[in-house]
Amino acid sequence: MPTEKTFHFLHQSGNPLVLYNIWDAGSAEAVARAGAKALATGSASVAGALGYPDGEAVPLDTLLHVVARIRAVSDLPLSVDFEAGYGETPGEIADNAARLEDLGVAGINLEDGIPPESGIRPAAEHAERIAAIRARTALFINARTDLFLQNPPDTHAALLPEAHERAAIYAEAGADGFFAPGLTEPALIRDLCENCSLPVNIMASPAAPSIAELAGLKVARVSFGPFPWRDAMASLAQAASEQLGQRA
Repeated sequence: MPTEKTFHFLHQSGNPLVLYNIWDAGSAEAVARAGAKALATGSASVAGALGYPDGEAVPLDTLLHVVARIRAVSDLPLSVDFEAGYGETPGEIADNAARLEDLGVAGINLEDGIPPESGIRPAAEHAERIAAIRARTALFINARTDLFLQNPPDTHAALLPEAHERAAIYAEAGADGFFAPGLTEPALIRDLCENCSLPVNIMASPAAPSIAELAGLKVARVSFGPFPWRDAMASLAQAASEQLGQRA
């Protein structure tokens, strides 16, 4: 079964695909050994591991090199956090996505936020980018909305109708999934899942429900974003501090 079709099949409402996000070939191997069904990069994690800030600061060719190294060590379906597409026009973004597909990537995240967290792109404009990628590739396009990530939790209920509208527009443009990072309220997550034609992706975070709870809310995909990288770096710093603090 082609990689793209395999990746599509893994998105099942109520039985979510769990993606413990990686940032390089070494982390890809570790997560694969742990039993992952698929792999996914996180933009903040890749950027941080390379010494860049998040928000498309990593040069595209550098990102492609990281992706190539991940593909060299694992044949699991791979989704790449493509941020806003690394281009100014739909055509440029589609060309960039095609380069990822040529490396054997199965899917991408494409966000409607303007990097780095500089507002939200109009839905119609984001849909044009999705449509351009759809016309060029068979990639699983996980259309990400930054509505909830860029606004405080007490506004999320009021933002939900716009999220529904964006999901419908993105689906019409050819998206395969809808990603709503930052949304953590169970009732709102259930509403989104029950009223969205696309598989819904929620980001696991300290404030989010557990994976089991998200499955009960009909989530189809759970990803961890920057948290695995942050935890790994915190563990490294702690271990180094303990060893460097020793005295002969």
